[in-house]
Amino acid sequence: MPLQAMSPNNVAVVTGGASGIGLAAAMRFAKAGMKVCIVDLGAERLREAEAKLSSAAGNPANIMAANIDVSQIGEVQELERTVRERFGGADILMNNAGIQPGSTMFGPAENWQRILAVNLWGVINGSQVFSPKMIERGRPSLIINTGSKQGITTPPGDPAYNVSKAGVKAFTEALQHELRSQNSKVSAHLLIPGFVFTGLTARGRSEKPAAAWTAEQTVDFMIEKLEAGDFYILCPDNDVPRQLDERRILWAAGDIVENRPALSRWHPDYAAAFAEFVKKG
Repeated sequence: MPLQAMSPNNVAVVTGGASGIGLAAAMRFAKAGMKVCIVDLGAERLREAEAKLSSAAGNPANIMAANIDVSQIGEVQELERTVRERFGGADILMNNAGIQPGSTMFGPAENWQRILAVNLWGVINGSQVFSPKMIERGRPSLIINTGSKQGITTPPGDPAYNVSKAGVKAFTEALQHELRSQNSKVSAHLLIPGFVFTGLTARGRSEKPAAAWTAEQTVDFMIEKLEAGDFYILCPDNDVPRQLDERRILWAAGDIVENRPALSRWHPDYAAAFAEFVKKG
């Protein structure tokens, strides 16, 4: 069924909205006739994105851009007030802002703090600040939090990012339980992208790798799954089908159940067993 929250003249707030998945989602919302507020850092990036959205919407008055650091709750509170005063409130909140500068286990504390501040606290701040007013309005509404497969299977290589996205998963599950328990018309959803070609993943590449999806494909899939009522929106890509994702996730859970070594998927003693497990899927 069509998403009621995505109806014309409803309001969408998208953090990390100046590029990538955030901008692709904002464009879809604008083309659906929604009023859209994009939130990001960088005045020039925001101006460019706002111009694209205004063109897509056909009415610049329906678009606003906010240069906001989502890790700062005071700024998020001011954002919520501004959106309410200008547009009446939010029907869709997409907590999508995220960074991935890279991290190592014993690397600079500042890197860890910034990644957790944006990726995890940004989601918590947005959800906690906007949710009460969204509930109060009593309209069918959505909170979409962008997680990551790395927050579920936690592969080695970028521990701070994994920790932040694992936190987003746990937080969003708890948020949806709370909203459901209150019989609220607001529902929370966890977007779990696959390999998406964005500024975050480009790493110097100017052309999309064959294995990656575009941000637009990811948003199309997201909306399809939101219409189906899914909480976990587990996106495939051109390289990894859902079946392989499922086997990887089940193996990760099996580390606990079977008392295997941590991250046994990358342990040389378990390489053959993991390969066999994937084949059985």
